[in-house]
Formats: sequence, structure tokens, C-alpha cells
Amino acid sequence: MNVTLKEYSREELAAQPIGAWSAEASRRVVGAIRAQLAVEDLTQPHWWTLNHVAGAPGRWTRVALVERLAPYDDLGIDFGGVFDDLLSRGWLTEDAQGMTLTGEGEAGRLRAKERVLRVHQRTHEGVDTTDFVTTVNVLRRMVANLGGDGDLPD
Repeated sequence: MNVTLKEYSREELAAQPIGAWSAEASRRVVGAIRAQLAVEDLTQPHWWTLNHVAGAPGRWTRVALVERLAPYDDLGIDFGGVFDDLLSRGWLTEDAQGMTLTGEGEAGRLRAKERVLRVHQRTHEGVDTTDFVTTVNVLRRMVANLGGDGDLPD
């Protein structure tokens, strides 16, 4: 799906409100990701949980994972409910050391990953890697300039 954009002068583009454009881009990207995860009956917090647990089996307790993920939640998600849902699906196991994905959980995570990757590919269509990197660095600088953390997430 190749989209043609109208051309504007450098001056017109430089005068654009970055907050409006970055917010619209965020709404579109996050909305597309959430729509794809919903096909698997998952929310973003489900997705984040699956990825963190897959990356460090047995390391993440409920408390540690909530502390790690809560800053990214914009929907007021009950993380305990997310963890319980994944446990009841048979996608996670949990003991005193932490949570671990089951085979079913890893299969679900991989299906969701394919869906999310399609959104990323669609988002990047027609965007040169150099331009993408520049955009990320510009946004990181703006975040840092306004008192936020401009470092990449761990």
C-alpha cells in the first residue's frame, strides 16, 4: 500500500505543530497494534507481559513486572487481571521465583508477534531507514528537552 503525500515547502513543514503530528502518529500506530492484538484476544499489557516473561523466564514476579510496565499503560489496566488471564489460558505458569511461558503461551506470543510485525512493516512503508532513525532521534531529543527520558527503553 504505497501512499502518495502532497508536497509542501520546507517552511510550511517547519511551522507544523509537532505535538499534533506526533500524537496523531501515536494514535494510529498504537491503534493498529491494538487492533491486531485484539484478533488474538490480547491487550498491549498482555503483549508486554508475554515478551518480558519470554525474555527472562522465571525472573519476573507480579510486583516487578507491574513496576516495569505501569509507566507504559495509558488505559488503567489491571495487570493482576492480565496475569490471571494468561495463567487461566495456560499461557503462563507462576511460582515464587516468577512467571514462565508455556508452549501454548510461546505459540500465542509468536502469533501476536507476526501481527505486530505487519503493523511495523506497514508503518515503515516508504520511509527510508535513515529518515526513520533521524525521526526517532529528533523525538528523543524533544522528550529530553522537555524533562523526559530520551534513552531507549531497556
